[in-house]
Amino acid sequence: MKWFRRLMAMVLATALMMMNIPQKAEASVSVSARSAILMEQDSGRILYQKDANEVRRIASITKIMTAILAIESGKMDDMVKVSDRAVRAEGSSIYLKAGEKIKLEDLVYGLMLRSGNDSAVAIAEHVGGSLEGFGFLMNKKAEEIGMKNTHFANPHGLDDHEDHYSTAYDMALLTRYAMNNETYQKIAGTKVHRAPNPNESWDRVWKNKNRLLTELYEYCTGGKTGYTKRAKRTLVTTASKGSLNLIAVTLNGPDDWNDHINMYETAFKTYDIVEVLPEGIIDDIDEEYYKGKVYLKHPYHYPVLKGEKDKFKINIELQKPETEWKDSRTMPEVIGQATVYFEDQPVKKLPLYYKHDKAKEDKSLLEYFKGLFTSIVGVKING
Repeated sequence: MKWFRRLMAMVLATALMMMNIPQKAEASVSVSARSAILMEQDSGRILYQKDANEVRRIASITKIMTAILAIESGKMDDMVKVSDRAVRAEGSSIYLKAGEKIKLEDLVYGLMLRSGNDSAVAIAEHVGGSLEGFGFLMNKKAEEIGMKNTHFANPHGLDDHEDHYSTAYDMALLTRYAMNNETYQKIAGTKVHRAPNPNESWDRVWKNKNRLLTELYEYCTGGKTGYTKRAKRTLVTTASKGSLNLIAVTLNGPDDWNDHINMYETAFKTYDIVEVLPEGIIDDIDEEYYKGKVYLKHPYHYPVLKGEKDKFKINIELQKPETEWKDSRTMPEVIGQATVYFEDQPVKKLPLYYKHDKAKEDKSLLEYFKGLFTSIVGVKING
């Protein structure tokens, strides 16, 4: 039945993606990877995909989840005692010694830059209490993020569990989430890190394995490499140029460096970021009580191709004012929402706020507005 659950999860993830995010891209990109995706980080729009919901092994890009859980634990200054189990981890290593104490922050650097499997186990045991406890945290976080087609069975991505898998789309969601954390951004984008070595007279010096970041692509801002015999080459990277911030994921990609560069270059040449709604007062509201008072706290931007800029529609819904709204103490903080549609699909809901006029706060609402509100084009009063 496990294969059936995976199939149904994949169908659900595909349906959700198709409902919420426009899929159009101007031109196909040639990639070697079996699965690939290019996502715009701020909006979540998918700019390119190839079998992005196909379940596959993911190898060491698993460690993106391990890193963000460690960072969010609030324990980055803790000194971690390395266990025998951590030292015995197979594969890539930062050569920890049993019984040594190392700062959790340095373990995360060793995890992300050198892909240390010993570091992954040490982090998991310290943050989760055990590998099993950390696995629970990984899957709980995956569910929170919306990774519908993912299951984590270890903190490093080694091929020692059959039920350790994800998709290119889910790993893009995870990376988008992680990149909202400044500490994660800093670590993932670090080219070289120096960590104290309690057993020697010299420091440990780790160079990032992500060649896109260190030598191949000037716009790369971070990422994580991966490889096992069964997963083959896996790669997650991020890149920024101008106002475009992108996430690329490839699974089983024999030419992954070039796959990522090709996806990035195509997007940077064909997409622009446009301001759909500006910060501040919304002018297109004529009702007396709300006119000149409804505002957005932050602007909203979206990536578009040339020729797509006229494909947006905005629908504004406002609450019907209540007679007890006499001042800021009785009004709700949010008095409505603006829904942004692109190609007739909803892509964002934004809260709307009311700008208070202190001189008029004590007057009755009925002095401003008598009778019922009526709907006008694009604006609806809910009552």
